[in-house]
Amino acid sequence: MRSSWTPLGPPVSQDRIITSFPKWYTPDACLQLKEHFHSRVSTACQHRNTGTAGLRLSKVVVVGDLYVGKTSLIHRLCKNVFDRDYKATIGVDFEIERFEIAGIPYSLQIWDTAGQEKFKCIASAYYRGAQVIITAFDLTDVQTLEHTRQWLEDVLRENEAGSCFIFLVGTKKDLLSGAACEQAEAEAVHLANEMQAEYWSVSAKTGENVKAFFSRVAALAFEQSVLQDLEKRPSTQSQVGDGDGDLIRPRMVMGKDDTVSSCHELQSQK
Repeated sequence: MRSSWTPLGPPVSQDRIITSFPKWYTPDACLQLKEHFHSRVSTACQHRNTGTAGLRLSKVVVVGDLYVGKTSLIHRLCKNVFDRDYKATIGVDFEIERFEIAGIPYSLQIWDTAGQEKFKCIASAYYRGAQVIITAFDLTDVQTLEHTRQWLEDVLRENEAGSCFIFLVGTKKDLLSGAACEQAEAEAVHLANEMQAEYWSVSAKTGENVKAFFSRVAALAFEQSVLQDLEKRPSTQSQVGDGDGDLIRPRMVMGKDDTVSSCHELQSQK
């Protein structure tokens, strides 16, 4: 199926155009270590043969304790603002952010969920169908890091096993420096590996790493969407590209040659 899309709305902003595969934050806790898009995806994009992938919204669910900065993180990406007068999210809210990836339009539908216990029953209904799960915590509050385990369990309960990319994100990076930041990140990286998640540290206040992080999220989700579309086609149509790479599965690490290794296998080779 050849995509004949026509861009809707105004062109995406320059900083939402992704031409090369975005890099990880730390190789010690990342989903994929490769530096390029999958060969089949690159070829499909060059020939505008990405099927319906460019027409989809990829659902991203952001969870975490109250006041860890979930809304501030999303607003920094989508509105480029930081509001000091924070108001807790009631239930759920969402934003849609548009990207252009390898010449193909792609959008993230980012769901901002309430961190208060009384709203969990409402928010959980919106966990379903997530392609990406972002579990956020406050780098200055170790208890919020410990709580990310339960938040992740709650979201995974509403989704198919192995169907979601998982990210562990430490917020308020601007409040830590030096040894304190290194210690907090080391604890988070350890937990991220247990979760089979990719780790990032960000600051909604300064904007540090926010664009880079969401570009990484968008690229991984887009690549998976294109590969899934290619896999669904008849064999005569799906053999695109010069590689023999398989469909990328979330929570796996891929090397430069598109071969797949688990996170633990990769670490054991270091």
